[in-house]
Amino acid sequence: MRGEKTRKTPRPLSEETLRALALRYVERYATSEGKLAAYLARKLRERGWAGERPADVEGIVAGFAALRYVDDRAFGEARARGLERRGYGARRIGQDLRAAGLAEDLSGEITGAVDARGAAMAYARRKRFGPFAREAPDRAARQKQFAAMLRAGHDARIAAEILDMRDVEPDYS
Repeated sequence: MRGEKTRKTPRPLSEETLRALALRYVERYATSEGKLAAYLARKLRERGWAGERPADVEGIVAGFAALRYVDDRAFGEARARGLERRGYGARRIGQDLRAAGLAEDLSGEITGAVDARGAAMAYARRKRFGPFAREAPDRAARQKQFAAMLRAGHDARIAAEILDMRDVEPDYS
């Protein structure tokens, strides 16, 4: 059939090509050790392995971590700051960090530094809730706003407090 392209089956990975894939991945993306390991495992499933001994994914990841090509703490802190600026709460940030493969204790330490009130205000500003709304919402709309803030990872007390605000206090810090 003319015009149809046939896909070549990719060659199985070797130690050298697996390391090259890992290096290419960390140079292109900010990542965690867990995400790098998952990426390499996926590539091995897709392409197979041609090496004589089993693939050493953990060794590659550990070597990259030793060279600081992959740094879970720096990745987690940067990710948490970005999510906090977008208005996500500590609970939602913690879920994101754990999904990215960070250890539970490191994830908890990073989320403990989140400014809960500042993140909730950023979320309210972005969504035009509470003091940023053009008009006061009716009861059903307020319940929806409250639920949205809870889904974004905010504490119920802080969410209710912000939704009940009518004016924003200037921040001169």
